[in-house]
Amino acid sequence: MACSAHLLSQSLYSSHRASPAAPRSLRSQARPPARASPAARPGSSARGCRGVSLRVAATFEQERRQVEVSYDPQAKFNQLADQIDKDAGMTRLNLFSPCKINVFLRITGKRPDGFHDLASLFHVISLGDTIKFSLSPSKSRDRLSTNVPGVPVDESNLIIKALNLYRQKTGTDNFFWIHLDKKVPTGAGLGGGSSNAATALWAANQFAGCIASEKDLQEWSGEIGSDIPFFFSRGAAYCTGRGEIVEDIPNPLPENLPLVLVKPPEACPTSEVYKRFRLEQASKADPLTLLKEITQNGISQDVCVNDLEPPAFEVLPSLKRLKKRIIAASRDDYNAVFMSGSGSTIVGIGSPDPPAFVYDDEDYKDVFVSEACFLTRDENEWYREPISSKAAFNKDELQASVID
Repeated sequence: MACSAHLLSQSLYSSHRASPAAPRSLRSQARPPARASPAARPGSSARGCRGVSLRVAATFEQERRQVEVSYDPQAKFNQLADQIDKDAGMTRLNLFSPCKINVFLRITGKRPDGFHDLASLFHVISLGDTIKFSLSPSKSRDRLSTNVPGVPVDESNLIIKALNLYRQKTGTDNFFWIHLDKKVPTGAGLGGGSSNAATALWAANQFAGCIASEKDLQEWSGEIGSDIPFFFSRGAAYCTGRGEIVEDIPNPLPENLPLVLVKPPEACPTSEVYKRFRLEQASKADPLTLLKEITQNGISQDVCVNDLEPPAFEVLPSLKRLKKRIIAASRDDYNAVFMSGSGSTIVGIGSPDPPAFVYDDEDYKDVFVSEACFLTRDENEWYREPISSKAAFNKDELQASVID
């Protein structure tokens, strides 16, 4: 499999690039002008003068050409840095770790293993975390840090589980220092932890020289989480089984279709939501019909079905009120308003702006709000954060930025 790690050499090894003083030092090495021969002294013959002048002109022409060639050494230093990268191997890597939404989510049955069968259109969106990986000199443990209090940094974290899984499957012995810069809220139904795990598997494979295929990574990842295999799709996929059976769809949703995410501070524990789920309360809509309607005709309220909304609204009644208020206040700004996954994020598709009450009502002062768009990736490349992507915010942070 093609390995994209070499594309990072220019940013990872900037210390090898030329400093502003480099051109001067190279110029000082240019050969000094040749001294005039005795034939060039006054009184020498015209023929001798012509010969000297030709030699001097040639010398200065050579000097000029030499200075011109040496004046910009950047390309030479870049070649040297690339060679160092190749010889030394990768030591650092920064990756974007985007989350997802479930455009529709049908629960189709209960499995003998205790899980539920589902059929869902998953789609990556532009909100995501950033994960920094560095090779550790240790050959015994990984070290994880994060910017968010309360996120576990031990072996219960899916990032560490993913790295352990990769070493187990490949026999490699790379261990890492990892820093997780988290923007995706936890307990949101956005798959932030699953994305982190998939990103860690991708990173470990890059450090190892891409010895595993994308298909390998996708299959292995299902052992530690049902949603993780999806992130090895191209970013839009029809997922069945527990979510680990992933089928890329040919027509992803357009990246210029805006979204807004609104999440209250309360989370919806997935186990509690599934515990309250009743199959007889589920939608009867055929998931393949929903998929065909979305890929051919786009998003509408009727096709954004989520069978986990009723049990999630039982767990968190305020979430039901939030969805109703967004729909009532939207004035048709959104093509659809629905809950993602098992909650507690409400998604509005069609506008990047939340309704005004989110800013004005004191009851919603602590909600998480973010605009987003749909996102995909190319084969053998990981997801890239859009340049126009904006940071998420809550009400207090927005007001502070306006005052400043």
